[in-house]
Amino acid sequence: MKVAFQGDRGAYSEEAALKFFSHLDATPIGYDQSEEVIHALLKSEVTYAILPVENSIVGNVSVNLDLLFESDVFAIGEIYLPIHHHLLALPGVKIGDIEKAFSHPIALAQCRDFLNQNSIRSIADYDTAGSCKLLSKRANRSEAAIGSKLCAQIYNLEIIDGKIQKIENNITRFLILAHTNNIPVDIEQTKTSIAFSSGHHPGALLDCLEIFKKHGVNLTKLESRPIPKDPFKYIFFVDFLGGLTAENIKICLEDLRKTAHYIKVLGSYLSGR
Repeated sequence: MKVAFQGDRGAYSEEAALKFFSHLDATPIGYDQSEEVIHALLKSEVTYAILPVENSIVGNVSVNLDLLFESDVFAIGEIYLPIHHHLLALPGVKIGDIEKAFSHPIALAQCRDFLNQNSIRSIADYDTAGSCKLLSKRANRSEAAIGSKLCAQIYNLEIIDGKIQKIENNITRFLILAHTNNIPVDIEQTKTSIAFSSGHHPGALLDCLEIFKKHGVNLTKLESRPIPKDPFKYIFFVDFLGGLTAENIKICLEDLRKTAHYIKVLGSYLSGR
């Protein structure tokens, strides 16, 4: 079973995929861009895909939320992965040898204090795992990369320091996606994600939210995103507790369809931990 993820080998997305599918014989397949991940899923090149949608520090991964809204995919699972940044270098390199460190800008920002304290210059790269891959190829002993523990194993790098991020409680939420034509029938559903747009009259959004309250549905997230093809109009992304098979959820969505301008169910799955 192949699972598509965005990034090079050793990416946190691959780590999340391996953790989620640990009970199955899954082979993660990396793609350069999220759009390619979705394309591979829709073309049945892979069975499932995994994409990050939210980080506890930087918030939503907007490009991936947009892809969920635009594509014929359905979320069938959720996993929360603690992110642990490591300073990685070639075997035998000491921290005093390192002059600059490469990684994704967000990872560099989360480790800025450590890098400044050790007089290491930050160099932005396209990807955490990609920076580790290039470091291994360049074999420059004055350089380091910030990446996962998995990257150290894959690219034969040593962990110089494993506690370099400013905020230790750094968690990314991933959704596991299936093609809408290939949704497993036996998945447990305790949480649901939808997107909807409201009307354009005073109190339109409140009218929609009152429906969730009326049916006792607990929202865990409400986020607005602009609709690129419809300037200055917005879509609302909502997560709530309860699966599509629950009676109150069925009735709630039926009522919401009478009030909302548009609704798309993005997925229903077992709530992650």
